Amino acid sequence: MYTHLLVPLDGSTLSTGLVTQAVDFARVLGARITFFTAREDAGASGDGALLRSLSPEAFAAAAAGEANAILAKALAAAGAFGLRCEGVSRTGARPYELILELAAEKGCDLIFMASHGRRGLRSLVVGSQTGKVLAHSTLPVLVASVESNAGGTAADAAIGIIKDEHRAIAAVINGLRRVAGRLRAPGEGVPDLDLLAQMMRYIQAFPETLHHPKEEQFLFSRLARRAPDTAGLIATLAQEHRDGSLQVAQIDALIDAARRGEACRAALAEAIEGFVDAQWRHLSAEEKLILPEARRALSDEDWRDIEAAFRHNDGLRVGSERDEAFRQMFARLMNMASEGDGR
Repeated sequence: MYTHLLVPLDGSTLSTGLVTQAVDFARVLGARITFFTAREDAGASGDGALLRSLSPEAFAAAAAGEANAILAKALAAAGAFGLRCEGVSRTGARPYELILELAAEKGCDLIFMASHGRRGLRSLVVGSQTGKVLAHSTLPVLVASVESNAGGTAADAAIGIIKDEHRAIAAVINGLRRVAGRLRAPGEGVPDLDLLAQMMRYIQAFPETLHHPKEEQFLFSRLARRAPDTAGLIATLAQEHRDGSLQVAQIDALIDAARRGEACRAALAEAIEGFVDAQWRHLSAEEKLILPEARRALSDEDWRDIEAAFRHNDGLRVGSERDEAFRQMFARLMNMASEGDGR
């Protein structure tokens, strides 16, 4: 039976579904996963070469940031189930060759990939690449049937967006747990308070301000009406949103104290660990209890409203400056976390 899956990702809307399927498949097999994404070789184009010559640091950071963000969300999804996993990114003009080389290097025994992916010059796993992997691979290749959010139902689209946002949040709280571990480790130097503060700003700017209010207004409210027996759970989750805000304020205060040189490492570590544990329980309850019940109870019209709210956020999300700001903030944060881990 297969023990090590290689899962190529491209950051398109297909990736959320592909990661979900790969994680479920690996759980059944007890297999480990190596997630892979190709860094775009933008320097080969005229515009990319110009950017690289004018600002090589910005060019490198942007290329790494998108790859780190894609991998961080996939690792968070697999890590939630305790699966052994790692993420690898590489740059090259022929993605299928990178896929095959990495599979051999890592000793993978199955390549698990989508039938198609992002279109155009920025593609990683377009149909032609999948076909080339199938034509050249000496390993078994499982081609998953993953439809884009646009091609699926409104429920599929909404749940895909919600899960993708959950994975971004989970990637950040994973980083917070690592910071707490360093705070408790004897002999460790002064923790990177700037990185920690950036993580907390992301928590305040994205889940606290954007994600949680949308859940309560559009998902929780409809589910409470359609399935009254979920009211108690929904009330608990809404209270956890408020409790999380208080925990964030406590952590911020302790970070300020640490900047002043006060001896609060243990208290800061304890506050971070309490917040992280609460967030994991919260995300788990939403994905294992709320989303399945919502899929059963809500109507197509409900899901269309929820999908529109999460996708557009009253016109401020997808394709907007605000959406781009959140994407760039997350990518920069994943770059910082990767550098902090020495990767």
